[in-house]
Amino acid sequence: MTTDNGFLSDLRALGREHAATLGATALELDRDPSRATALLSGELPWRQLIGMPAEYNPDPLRVRGRPVYMDRCVEQVVVMEELARVDAAAVLALPGPSMSGFVIADIADQPQRDRYYQLLADRPTWTFFGMTEPAHGSDPAGMRTALSPDGAGGGLLLNGTKRFVGNGARAGIGVVFARRHAGPLGVVAVLLQSGTAGFTGVPLDTLGLRGLQLSELRMRDVPVAEEDLLGRHRSATRGGMWSAVRTFNRYRPVVASFALGVAQGAHDYAAEHRRRLSAGERHQLSDLADRLEGTRAMVLAAAHAADRDPGDGTLASAAKIRATRLAEESTLLALRLFGPGARWEHPLLDKWARDARAFEFMEGTSNVQRLTLTQGYLRGRLTDGRPAA
Repeated sequence: MTTDNGFLSDLRALGREHAATLGATALELDRDPSRATALLSGELPWRQLIGMPAEYNPDPLRVRGRPVYMDRCVEQVVVMEELARVDAAAVLALPGPSMSGFVIADIADQPQRDRYYQLLADRPTWTFFGMTEPAHGSDPAGMRTALSPDGAGGGLLLNGTKRFVGNGARAGIGVVFARRHAGPLGVVAVLLQSGTAGFTGVPLDTLGLRGLQLSELRMRDVPVAEEDLLGRHRSATRGGMWSAVRTFNRYRPVVASFALGVAQGAHDYAAEHRRRLSAGERHQLSDLADRLEGTRAMVLAAAHAADRDPGDGTLASAAKIRATRLAEESTLLALRLFGPGARWEHPLLDKWARDARAFEFMEGTSNVQRLTLTQGYLRGRLTDGRPAA
């Protein structure tokens, strides 16, 4: 169904309709991220956009009479690009499963799945994905967050700090990655609710994507039971880090779609509001439009590849590199076209320019993506994500 170009065009049009509701709140959310609940609970049908599974989502989006649960990467990149043309931060600030939902889908058992999704279905609930640490980023070999035996109670204790976690301070439940044993298979995923003793989420000050409210998670002797360990019924080779890699591969095309949406929004704003253009400026906008279209095709191809094989991140990395760079170039071009004072006279352009810089650091910088891309090339991956013959 999602490979039907006509279907995707209709889905994109529906996303564009919903995007129109975000314009009135974009600057206010940027000024005060704590108002996310009040600002995003209006006309935007957020429950239909966040990727809830069918059994927890009785009223999904419908296109051509068919239900669309937004649980496939192809569906997500099409809709998220349209929403991000207006405000990527608002979409990232919506309640729902976000990245942690991929981990739940991969390795949670049924009671864990019910515990997670029922909370999201009952009331607006944000989630977190706790991987990045202050000193070591997302490098599993340097991970300091640890699970250790609780000598007194017989359970486990979680200690550590995670930083740059989207929605962390406002979240109700999420996934934290921690080291339980030495070695590459010693990293496990823990299902954790924010009200647990010893857990604290603190918002961080940022310049871009302020609505996302990046946070620091601090865990001090947080009690963890065996039923909180995701993938405990699976082999260690199909546990925490296995699901984390698959999550990154599936989410990178979505990050690319956010960046592409910001780039397209800046282009459209300049084309609409900068009426008098020199021949050189018209050429720059025309060239940018061509590059936007080419990047859109790459992001869609990466999304198809991620849906086919979440274990291969080759195209996802390529799409993120290109879309991230294009978002930065597009917003800078738009500002230059309006001349000195553009950031003050056009606050949306200023916001988009700040937001565009954040995508470089989401789910791996461009240098990390180039390493993944190189590994994919050396393994004989084709541009469509299939292994070479």
